Formats: sequence, structure tokens, C-alpha cells
Amino acid sequence: MSRKTNLEINAPRLWGDIHETAKFGATPKGGVKRLTLGPEDKQVRDWFRTACEKAGCTVYVDALGTMFAMRPGRDMSKPPIGLGSHLDTQPTGGKFDGILGTLAALEVIRTLNDAGIETDTPLCIVNWTNEEGSRFAPAMMASATYAGEYTTADVQSRRDADGITVAKALDKIGYRGEEPVGQRKFGGFVELHIEQGPLLEAENKTIGVVDLGQGIIWYDGVITGFASHAGTTPMPLRKDALAALSEVVLAVEGLAKKYGPEAVGTVGEAIIVNPSRNVIPGDLTFTMEFRSPSSATLDLLHGGIQKAVSEISARRHVTVELVQIWRKEPTVFDRNFVDTIEESTRKLGYAYRRITSGAGHDACNLNAVMPAAMIFVPCKDGISHNELEDATQADCTAGANVLLHTVLKLAGVAGDPA
Repeated sequence: MSRKTNLEINAPRLWGDIHETAKFGATPKGGVKRLTLGPEDKQVRDWFRTACEKAGCTVYVDALGTMFAMRPGRDMSKPPIGLGSHLDTQPTGGKFDGILGTLAALEVIRTLNDAGIETDTPLCIVNWTNEEGSRFAPAMMASATYAGEYTTADVQSRRDADGITVAKALDKIGYRGEEPVGQRKFGGFVELHIEQGPLLEAENKTIGVVDLGQGIIWYDGVITGFASHAGTTPMPLRKDALAALSEVVLAVEGLAKKYGPEAVGTVGEAIIVNPSRNVIPGDLTFTMEFRSPSSATLDLLHGGIQKAVSEISARRHVTVELVQIWRKEPTVFDRNFVDTIEESTRKLGYAYRRITSGAGHDACNLNAVMPAAMIFVPCKDGISHNELEDATQADCTAGANVLLHTVLKLAGVAGDPA
């Protein structure tokens, strides 16, 4: 029992892997640009495959390029416990988003190997394809397809900005596998990730035990006004699409504050059609989103923005079309898995708190079809999706140790009656 109870991951080895893999797509400012299914993604995938095979795992790849590294258990009739995250990044990403969870999963396997521990249930490290969504839409496409939200054919047909399909990109880097998406079943999934927010650092907590994931509504918007001369059109006669958008932005901000503190809203993109310095914007497109851990709050936000858009449109004599393109309900992670993470954290002596994930993650999709939960560790100033993204070796080690002991509890140690 003591061998299991006192077990810790090899902190220098994990830290070395984090910095070794950061070389694939390294940017001059110290970040990482490793877009899904690009040449840098192939490099890190090849590295990861080799590392998993050296750790005694057999690596399988499905039709969307998701990688599964299997470590046998004593009872191979049991579905494996999945652990991992993703390897792709944003165009100006950091060293920790996603890859921390994938490398920590690898380190868990190596640690068990070093200690000669066989789990009762098999373990499977997973690298989910295109979590970020920075090259192909939607984000988290592989885990969403696994969970039944999309078909493989649909996702393979999605194109990037250059018109390249997912299928063609997979073939180019040699990672379109033969295994059907969703064929490999799991007994559950645990994902370690940096928080991507400021709460843990602000409260001096080492571990976030994630029990909820925010729901999300995405919208596409079009505002149609009337383009006219900026110097000769009197202010009362203008049908300014950009001025109308500015009110929409403020309405989004106001609604998020009204239904806060956990509600958030953002207009993230705005494109003026045929822009010119001396032309009043007549047409534009924009994107918008709301997030909240409460489905009822999402309903209030949705109703509020519909009312605001109608009022703005009538008063400014423009047409505002707002189309909801996606709604994902809040995630309530599996209670047993969450409690197991909390128990492991407490036994290891780390300061922790329950926390809601503000960002979407593969584990949120997977929770719809299997028990799932997440472990957060702090990131400096809450910064992520930025080259300044940073985390400490101590916190990464703590998160990996919690992952290790959570997996041991969920998978069981062969021959251990506990």
C-alpha cells in the first residue's frame, strides 16, 4: 500500500518534456504556433507516438487523427480509463494549454512503469484532434464527433481558410487512421489542464477540482444599413451599421454584467463590407457569444439580446439579423470522478477549490457519453491563448500527481483489495 500511497511523478522528466515539445512550432516571443494537422503538429505527434511506444503503449489512430496510446491492465475486458488532452495550439499559443494534460498522462504511465505497478483496468492516453479550432471549425471537433454531435464525413469535409479539407490535411501528415471514430469505448476520462483564468492564482490554490463547465451560445450576425458619403450625410439621416454594432456590443456587455457574476459575453469578430475612410459603413458581419454555467441564465441572455437587437434595429433604421448557430448546455461533470479528484488532492495535501471551467474542453464533450472530470492548475495572471502563457514546475507537478492518484483510484491496482 505504501508504494501506491507515496507514489509521485518524475517532475524533472515532465518539465523537460514540456519544454522539449515546445520546440515544435516555437515562436520568437517564446510561445508556440502549432496549428492542427500542420507540419508542426506532425512533428509533435511523431514525438508523442515514439514516446508512448517507448513507454510500452500501443498507439492507434482513428479516422479524424485522434491518437490512443493503450497500456494494458490486468483485466482487459474492462473499458480503459482515458486520460489526456490535446497537442494543437492557437496561432499565438503557449507551452501549456492542452499539452500539459497529454504529457502528464504520459508521465503517469511512465511512473507506473518505473514502480512496476499494473492497474486492474487498462489505461489509454488520448490526443484529441483539433481542440483549439484555430485552423478548422468547429473547435473540439474530434471529441464532439466521438460524442455523436457530428459525423466523421462532415468533419472530414470541413475546410480551412485556404480551402484545404480536414481529410486532405490528415492525409498530408499521415494521420488519417483506419479506426472508426467512437469505436474505442472508455470507462471514463480525466483531463488535466491549466485554468486559463485567474482564480486559482488569486486565491493561492494549487488545484482546481472542476465540477462544472460553462454552457455556450454562439451567434452569427449581419447588420444592413446604408453606405453613404461621410462628409455630406447629416447625422440624423445616417443608417450606420458600425454605430449600430457598437450598441450591440454594449448590450452584450450589459447583459453579461446584469446576469453575472459568472455570465460572460463577447463580440469577437466584426468585418465591414467594402470599408472606406470616408464612407459610412453600410453592411457588416459579426460573431457573438454568451457563456454561463446555468442553462436558465443562458435563456435570459438569449432573450435579452433578442430584445436589445430589435430595439437597436428600429431606432437606428438598420436591419440586424442575429442567428444562433450553436448552443451547448452547461456540463455537470460526473460526481464520482469529481469526488475522486477531490479526495486525491486532499490526501496529497494540496490547497484546492471547486471551480467552473470557463473554457470549453474535450472532457466537456466526453461527459455526455461517459463519466468525465477535469483537474486545473494555475497559470500566471490567468493568461492563455497567448505567447505569455506560463505555469510553474511545482504546479504542473502537483496537477500530474493528482492525475496519477485519481487514475490509480479509478483504475485500481491489480491485487490491491483497496
